[in-house]
Amino acid sequence: MTPKKHFQDLVEMMARLRAPDGCPWDREQSYATLAPMLIEEAYEVIEAAEAEDWAELRDELGDLLFQIVFYGQVAAESGHFDIYQSIARVHEKMTRRHPHVFGEQTVESTADVLANWEAIKAAERKAAGKEEVKPQSLLDGTSSKLPALLESYQLTTKAARVGFDWQKADEIFAKLEEEIHELRAELARGELDQNAVAGEMGDVLFVLTNLARWHNVEPEMALKASNRKFRRRFAHIEQRLAEQGKAWADVTLAEMDRYWDEAKQLERDAK
Repeated sequence: MTPKKHFQDLVEMMARLRAPDGCPWDREQSYATLAPMLIEEAYEVIEAAEAEDWAELRDELGDLLFQIVFYGQVAAESGHFDIYQSIARVHEKMTRRHPHVFGEQTVESTADVLANWEAIKAAERKAAGKEEVKPQSLLDGTSSKLPALLESYQLTTKAARVGFDWQKADEIFAKLEEEIHELRAELARGELDQNAVAGEMGDVLFVLTNLARWHNVEPEMALKASNRKFRRRFAHIEQRLAEQGKAWADVTLAEMDRYWDEAKQLERDAK
């Protein structure tokens, strides 16, 4: 039986890998080179959870934790902080931001919790003197480096917390129709202005993000799921062509559509 391992064991392993006589590859890594791996591991955690593949989720959580410990080790070597200080900080912050759990405050709903959260964050900024240097927007906590769909989802979620939101879903559908009309009008111009087209296309996507948020759908993950679906169905087309010894030049779009529909039906039958 594998001996039970603890968080400290993982931290010590990471330090050993980064030691002068450790692994050359691990020693070469930096925040910049680790960033894509951290993002990839986070998405793989989400994908495993959505698939309800618990063995895969167990392993992917471990991989994600390894990347976090990796970041902490690089920071410790630079003399900035260590991973245990990160743990202490988030523990203090979450305790402070949940006074209804760890203090005497009472709340009636999730909306109360979110309102308190923003108020506590504002008080934290003020106590740190940050507002004296630069007045902060409610939206400043949302990173501009996020994937665009996720960024727009988080921006509008925060705005909605203070009442800046649609009153009903029908209003969002009306806005979507308006934005699609404007996109069509831009595309119908004799000489296309690519910047204008991109702007109108962005507006359509932004409204769609709001529609997803209104129905409690995280758009980045929804699009990821559609991407996976496209991969599966396209792979079925490729498989059918391979079975017949055909190349892409040998088939019509109608044939490809037929195999696509075939893949859809196989997915329905499998449910």
